[in-house]
Amino acid sequence: MSKRNPEYDFKWCPGCGDFGVVRSIELALADRVMRLKEPIEKTAIIAGIGCSGNLVHLQEGPQPYGFHGIHGRALAIAWGTKAARPDLNVLIVCGDGDFLSIGAEHIGPQAKRNVNITAVVMDNGIYGLTKGQASPTTNLGVVTATTPYGKLEDALRPLDLYMALGVSFVASGLSTRPRDLATLITQAMEHPGFSIVHVQSPCTTYNDTYEALKGNPEKGIEALAHPVPDDHNPADAEAARQLIAMPGMPVGLIYKKADSIAMNERLEEARERIKVRTRSVDDMLTALEV
Repeated sequence: MSKRNPEYDFKWCPGCGDFGVVRSIELALADRVMRLKEPIEKTAIIAGIGCSGNLVHLQEGPQPYGFHGIHGRALAIAWGTKAARPDLNVLIVCGDGDFLSIGAEHIGPQAKRNVNITAVVMDNGIYGLTKGQASPTTNLGVVTATTPYGKLEDALRPLDLYMALGVSFVASGLSTRPRDLATLITQAMEHPGFSIVHVQSPCTTYNDTYEALKGNPEKGIEALAHPVPDDHNPADAEAARQLIAMPGMPVGLIYKKADSIAMNERLEEARERIKVRTRSVDDMLTALEV
């Protein structure tokens, strides 16, 4: 990456928001290991394709298991991982182009299953790795490599989408506040069900939104990001919808379903209802004889 960081054998642009997300995940996992006395190998990080995919390989110190999947399918791979190994803490890292375009078809089914995994979505409003094409969250009218006359579609509103699809834990964070973001990721990993932490992670090369997010009074730019009010009740779904409908971008815990039951718990309950056959194979074959 640079003389100051020679150990990095990948290419991220200086100032990329994903650096802050790496640090947040490191902090959250270190806290989990220490607090639960759980080895790091009890966590599996699943990635799709894009700049965010490098996070699978970048944890400092002892490594969690990692799987670098294919574009848009991190959620499907994560569900398979959790179904096979419900004892693992499964964490997805993905980008807005990866998760919200080709991967969007998986969000609804996993929300209905309430699969017990956490997705950290890095949103830079662009396809950064492939040189700046418009993504689902790129704003209307923006000129990009694939929209030379301006984007013709409205920007997707991810928080609205997650609430509409029934995701049981929804949080919004900033890559510039890694410790606050780590707290949200920790809460998401502890939630019994499908958790999404949506992170504004600016691309300094193709869509630098740092100034828009934090504001610049000298230029008359009002900060887009604002903290979730202290009196907000995250257990109230309607309050969550009203919050994300307000101007700007709320930062913090948006929604947490109080009576959430994760898919692995539902599977265990179903197994208890299964009637075990007591007849031998010979008895069953005999019963089939005409």
